[in-house]
Amino acid sequence: MNGGGDVRVLRAADRPATVWKNGGGVTREIAAWPVGAGMDSFRWRASLAEVAADGPFSAFPGIDRTLTLAEGAGMDLVVGGVHRIVDERFAPQDFAGDEPTDCRLISGPVVNFN
Repeated sequence: MNGGGDVRVLRAADRPATVWKNGGGVTREIAAWPVGAGMDSFRWRASLAEVAADGPFSAFPGIDRTLTLAEGAGMDLVVGGVHRIVDERFAPQDFAGDEPTDCRLISGPVVNFN
């Protein structure tokens, strides 16, 4: 590899589960910047969220969110009062992190790449 960099495999199973800001599920952080930033201080972050039940999303004021369905049947989201069906895998969905967002699972748990 150019520049002497090493490729690192970051397996989801090796990532510790962190309870969501609102306590409604868990996230497995893949990477964040700045390194060591908390839930209220990151500039960017990549993670896998395990959604096992209906409920509200955590608010992230000032953060642009991109959610991508990775596993499961999908979700019926209400983002800022507007319904959005997320049932296509690997199709990114963008929305503002400070918009009130509520989730109803279509058919069982899902995993989202955020």
